[in-house]
Amino acid sequence: MFTWFVAKRLFAQGGSSGRASRLATGIATVGVAIGLAVMLVSVAIVLGFQREVQNKVLGFGAHIKVINYQSLGRQEFSPIVIDDSVTSRLSAIPNVASVARFCIKPGMLKTDANFRGIAIQGIGQDYDQTFISSHLVKGEMPQLTDSVSSGSIVISQTTAREMQVDVGETVYAYFFEQTVRARKFTVAGIYRTNLTDFDKNFAYTDLFTIHRLLGWDAQQYAGAEIRLKDFDRLDETLYDVVNEVNHRQDAYGGYYSSLTIQMEHPQIFAWLNLLDMDIAVILILMICVSVFTAVSGLLIIILERTNFIGIMKALGARNKQVRHLFLNYALLIILRGIVLGNLLAFALILVQKYTGIVTLDPEVYYIEAVPVLVNWLWVALIDAGTFLISALAMIVPSFVVSNITPAKSIRFE
Repeated sequence: MFTWFVAKRLFAQGGSSGRASRLATGIATVGVAIGLAVMLVSVAIVLGFQREVQNKVLGFGAHIKVINYQSLGRQEFSPIVIDDSVTSRLSAIPNVASVARFCIKPGMLKTDANFRGIAIQGIGQDYDQTFISSHLVKGEMPQLTDSVSSGSIVISQTTAREMQVDVGETVYAYFFEQTVRARKFTVAGIYRTNLTDFDKNFAYTDLFTIHRLLGWDAQQYAGAEIRLKDFDRLDETLYDVVNEVNHRQDAYGGYYSSLTIQMEHPQIFAWLNLLDMDIAVILILMICVSVFTAVSGLLIIILERTNFIGIMKALGARNKQVRHLFLNYALLIILRGIVLGNLLAFALILVQKYTGIVTLDPEVYYIEAVPVLVNWLWVALIDAGTFLISALAMIVPSFVVSNITPAKSIRFE
């Protein structure tokens, strides 16, 4: 096509016809590149932040919990029967990866010099301990089962610092009911997740010890924690769980109920969802910047090439052909800006991913360095959207060429 051929020749010259044209082309290219890079980096950071915080919250809690209806909204759990029949039915539900019994009992940890309240969760061999193990900063994960007392406890770094204890040292746990009951534990491991509300409130020991302290019958537990194969199918799986166990009565008169981790911690997930609005605002602002610089650059280029436009028209080119020529020229500028923007964005993302050079306050943001996550669908949509919106925006300034007449433009200086 003639107009495309001429546009490529002009673009290959790099705006050599004038200083203003070169400057306008450079500014337009840089504007598109920076705008696109900011969009890509911002989306990568928000997606990475959402993933990291969500994974930490999911690591602490089950995707879905089956508990006694009377336990809803309470700190202390009422017992519910979680026998082999219940776990088998839950395990048979599609998308369920694992089912683990659990017990939790509030108490107080004490040393000779310090004490603090805490909730101690009892976990057994069927509990997925990968998350806690991966966040250990000292010691190791002990063998925690539902059949024997380990005498070990895993506490957070926050708790260890406040209690002034280390791995291998002894702490006493006191539980208050009608009488005070005490247990002696050895600190086997210390973990840190930087989720302050969780770190300062939870410790872990074997299920056998907590179950005995609660004094429940053999098949009674605080509930069952269900982990899913695909968390994106949470609502679908909850529906299956509800149909399987909800509103049914156990042998002791307790009624089964189910809740998701989003229901258990709505404030955290609501906060993460609000970050999507931040993405939308950034995308709109940066696309506006890219469009503005590209439009400004095209207008300057058209005005500086008035002589060229007059000659083209004198040789028989129609307004439509000249407009298409400059539109193609603008598209080449936009494409170059997109390529440079991608290179800049991925360079910044890779540097942050492998060096963690930009850090955060974990007390506020739950993580120590800015996380990044590249979603190729988002990259494709941002690239395509930037190109399409910028290209459409070029149509209006291209009509300036219709007002340029050959007789006046050839004499234009």
